[in-house]
Amino acid sequence: MSARIPAVVLGGSGYVAGELLRLLAAHPGFELAGVLSDSQPGAPVAGAFPHLAGVYSDARFKSHAQIESVLVEAPRAAIVSAAPHGIAAPLIDGLLGAAERAGKHPRVVDISADFRYRTPEAYAAVYGHAHGAPQRLAEFTCAVPEHLATLATRHVAHPGCFATAVLLASVPLLKLGLTGPTLFVSGVTGSTGSGRKPIEGTHHPLRHGDLYSYNALAHRHVPEIVACARAASDVEADFSFVPTSGPFARGIHVTVQGALRASLDSSRVLAALRDYYARSRFVRVMSEAPRVKNVVASNYAHLSAAANGRTVAVLCVLDNLTKGAAGGALQWLNRMFELPEAMGLESPAPGWT
Repeated sequence: MSARIPAVVLGGSGYVAGELLRLLAAHPGFELAGVLSDSQPGAPVAGAFPHLAGVYSDARFKSHAQIESVLVEAPRAAIVSAAPHGIAAPLIDGLLGAAERAGKHPRVVDISADFRYRTPEAYAAVYGHAHGAPQRLAEFTCAVPEHLATLATRHVAHPGCFATAVLLASVPLLKLGLTGPTLFVSGVTGSTGSGRKPIEGTHHPLRHGDLYSYNALAHRHVPEIVACARAASDVEADFSFVPTSGPFARGIHVTVQGALRASLDSSRVLAALRDYYARSRFVRVMSEAPRVKNVVASNYAHLSAAANGRTVAVLCVLDNLTKGAAGGALQWLNRMFELPEAMGLESPAPGWT
């Protein structure tokens, strides 16, 4: 094994940044070269992430200038950005520009929404403000690893956690022509998907023991899901999506339903899904209904399906912080640096969370 590849994490003290640090601590191919926090440079990383104190006891947050220095000096490096949308694009653009002027070309996986759209107009239509680095959009591809064999761009935009789950469940239906283009989606997400800063919708006393939907048929990730599904299946699908807040911290459970083009029973749909994902290390098709507890804190997604000859329902569970964000990003980085795709990501779920 050659020297480990330096990796920098953008996004400071958020939940996804913490998950990236957890995974990088055990990854044999990458080593943490810095975590950016312009607001608290020099502060101990373990202060923001006490659960990581055993592996990052001496690590300190770095300033923008220190991160830039790492990228300028390293022969090759990885950037994983968990910075918020609207902030990620200009931040990444500035760091790439500094590295490129020094003759260096780091690879980037961005977990925000900033590079998920092909045009600045498409981004602005969803997020309501101008894109922070429109000249960089053509350098990014947005896709889940399981749906793209060859990467044609230097950098990747990882789809959102809800989008990842919906795409894993729906793309085989569309690509194989099992259903028409109209799909109905319901999804339940844990509170960590809303970020670390407490708000009313994620405050534990309000969320615990409750279940409620939000942004029904108007979720901002739907255009992203449509675009990624089109790229993976060549089908312009219509997704009617109802997201729901669940009373748990981590995990996503998605149900995708559609009308079958031909009469199929559950066994034939399951066989089609197993064949479609036969070479996908992190997607497992189960005979029984998948459970969130069986994937939490892992990079695995579990799928199952039911069909009655007229309608099909595909169920997908994954961890929003791992497969839906940090784990999926490292899966991409493994591929981008020609490492085994599963390297550092095969730990199973703890099971009793």
